[in-house]
Amino acid sequence: MPDGPASVGALLRAAPPDRLPEVTAEHLRARYAADGIEVLLGDLSLSTLRPVLDPESADGGPLEQRCFGSQQPVLDPRPDGTTRLLLPMTVWGDRLGVLRVQVPGRPAPELTAELCSIAGELAMAVRTADRDTDRYHQARRRQRLTMAAELQWDLLPGRSLDGERFRLAGALEPAYAVYGDHYDWAVTGDLLTLTVLNGQGDGIEAALLTATAVNAMRNARRSGANIVEQAELASDAIYSRHGGNAHVATLLLEVCLTDGTVEAVDAGSPRAMIAHNGDLRTVSLEQQLPLGMFGDTRYEIQKFGLEPADRLLVVSDGVHAAAPGGRVAYGTSSLLTAVRRTRMQRPAEAVGTVLRGLRDYHAGIDPDDDAVIVCLDWLRQTE
Repeated sequence: MPDGPASVGALLRAAPPDRLPEVTAEHLRARYAADGIEVLLGDLSLSTLRPVLDPESADGGPLEQRCFGSQQPVLDPRPDGTTRLLLPMTVWGDRLGVLRVQVPGRPAPELTAELCSIAGELAMAVRTADRDTDRYHQARRRQRLTMAAELQWDLLPGRSLDGERFRLAGALEPAYAVYGDHYDWAVTGDLLTLTVLNGQGDGIEAALLTATAVNAMRNARRSGANIVEQAELASDAIYSRHGGNAHVATLLLEVCLTDGTVEAVDAGSPRAMIAHNGDLRTVSLEQQLPLGMFGDTRYEIQKFGLEPADRLLVVSDGVHAAAPGGRVAYGTSSLLTAVRRTRMQRPAEAVGTVLRGLRDYHAGIDPDDDAVIVCLDWLRQTE
């Protein structure tokens, strides 16, 4: 009989993409005499954990949420002498959900670590299988998406990403009805490229506008172009389609993970801010024209730097300029209050804290714009 996490990877690679939870559950029962197995995936807003094996069962509770938030296994001894384990399903820092499994007795640390590895193998397989089955997409949804939201979610690179020298996360709201706001990222070698965009308008037209910009910048980036060339290709693509009647406000950043130097092209409303020891300051950049306003627009790079313990945040105008019911803008002071609450949180938790603060600030008033936040912690390596 195949043993251990490595064999689970082989089993999952041989399984149909929509049967990964069942294959994992069968292995856990046969190898570990496990019971009570459930795969719980975070919904689009990461506010609930949705069951996959038994979709009619309850969402994940406080212990599952604790595991998901802390990214550490949680052991829950049961009155019958068994132990329920809650194990994070994570790929490169991207939190997908929680694997719940009940085993006889109290597991030794070695067994807990082995089961954590199995949860990681399952997470990798589920992320890969998303291209070929709708099962996991359906499980994550509490309601139907708008067409614009469907397009935007398919464009996103993920919701968090960790490396040896950085931690990164992004969030998008309202999750089920977004329009033109978006973020993108890619890490290659010593460079991390971040982009936050806001396509003009509402609904599917705004989403299509943003999709044009994102794919143009990806095309340039994957051809080895720098952020100026990425911005110029995207601007030309939008102008050729809309003739200056539509534009995309964009902030492009290229972070050197070796020394914290950041090159920037500021082409619109998204703002970069740096949090340090409880203070929050806006990065001062000279704003250039949004993408697509004119033909043959040229852009220039500006530079700033990150220091150890700096947290870089980029927010769309749906965050910093939100003024529900005529109140002062959220970015005036309330954003600082929300950011201060995140000091002990990793970026994947911090983005949720800031957006919850934004929801509270609206006090029941429907937002008139979607919102994006990206959070980066630069972890300078010591020699």
